[in-house]
Amino acid sequence: MVINWYPGHMVRARREIQENVKLVDIVAILLDARAPFSCRNQDLENMVQHKPIVYILNKADLADADKTREYLQRLSRQGYLTAAMDSNSGKGSREVMQAFKQAYQPIAEDLLRRGRRVRPARVMIAGVPNVGKSSFLNCLAGRKLAQTGAKPGVTRGKQWIRVRDDLEFMDTPGLMWPKVENEEQGYRLALLDIVSENAYNQEEVALYFMSILKQYPRILKKNFPGLPVQDMTELELLQALARQRGYLLKGGELDLLKSSRALLLEFRRGRWGRISLDE
Repeated sequence: MVINWYPGHMVRARREIQENVKLVDIVAILLDARAPFSCRNQDLENMVQHKPIVYILNKADLADADKTREYLQRLSRQGYLTAAMDSNSGKGSREVMQAFKQAYQPIAEDLLRRGRRVRPARVMIAGVPNVGKSSFLNCLAGRKLAQTGAKPGVTRGKQWIRVRDDLEFMDTPGLMWPKVENEEQGYRLALLDIVSENAYNQEEVALYFMSILKQYPRILKKNFPGLPVQDMTELELLQALARQRGYLLKGGELDLLKSSRALLLEFRRGRWGRISLDE
């Protein structure tokens, strides 16, 4: 599924990041732990490539733990500092802080060599929309500092946030790239609510999710007891969900759109279990 979704505020976000990256020491790029490689924005990475980058796999509580470990290892092999984080519970925050400290160490040593005072590390928080940047900041600060919302692109404008004496964050709006041409990636970004629902067909994305669920047979059997789930098509599974929940249109026809919306919302909230999308 090719996605064209690049609203006007993305142009402003891109310009803001370009203007402000020179003010920071480190760039923390947040990725959804369920599909971190699908969430990587090459345009963003090109803009900040001259700064140390720390990749943070956020929403780790919603992802397959084994897959998350594999994703972290893959990024580490590429030479990046990484950490996984659950911004709801704070699990992983120690590893995140350690990654920032490690990234800043050469900069601090350079300041000392030049006879200058070591100031707090300045970290830009960046990534595509809806990967939980605001929740991440709120978690590290231990209080609500940044606006959060369910719609992609809710964060607007530059925000400086001091979490502790040796660390300052610059929050930035979520940034997409103009066109997602890889179909598999498009489905994953839609499923994760990273692009607006106006940019895709919800029933198509629900059917894609059913194909993902076939990789998790225990989840399928638990939610469709008594059905030969492994032999059923994605459409048959979606129909079974509608039938199971009584989602019907006038005349008794199955309401697949309502089923699709419910399915996508439940996945995003983790109600189908810990599921990862990237291979």
